[in-house]
Amino acid sequence: MRPILANLILASRWLAAVFLIGLTVALGLFALRYLTKLWKFGTTVFSAPEDQALLDLLHLLDWTLVAALVVMVILASWDSLVQPFGEGTKAEGMSWIRKLDPGNLKVKLAGSIVAISSIQLLQMFMRGDGYTDRTLAWALGLHMVFLVGALVLAITDRIAAGTKASGKE
Repeated sequence: MRPILANLILASRWLAAVFLIGLTVALGLFALRYLTKLWKFGTTVFSAPEDQALLDLLHLLDWTLVAALVVMVILASWDSLVQPFGEGTKAEGMSWIRKLDPGNLKVKLAGSIVAISSIQLLQMFMRGDGYTDRTLAWALGLHMVFLVGALVLAITDRIAAGTKASGKE
């Protein structure tokens, strides 16, 4: 009974593959939407006012950071949960993924969220007259929460890495 249960539990990791494939499909759809925004940017960049062109470019950067975030999650999750990328496959240059342990990945995710929030906040301030002071204050407060959360995660990860390195775990 024990080997059957162990094999069943081990096989359940492939259920995570469904979610990761779903994220890959979503990323593909996101890429199509990005291409439409890129086309619009390319056709209006020379005729739009400078501040609008900058806002549109920041929006493209924002989308790129979100896509990179999703790719990091997909690759690191597949490698750690479903099946490691083996040597001798097309993914042999992917050894850097193993450096993305869960703590490290959380710090990178938090850093990406802070960067995305920063871009959103900059866009809001550039269009300042379209927002109330209360809305801007809430956006700034939320950004600060993201920033503090990322710092706490980074500090916690550094302390954990120091504990592992000294062998005190």
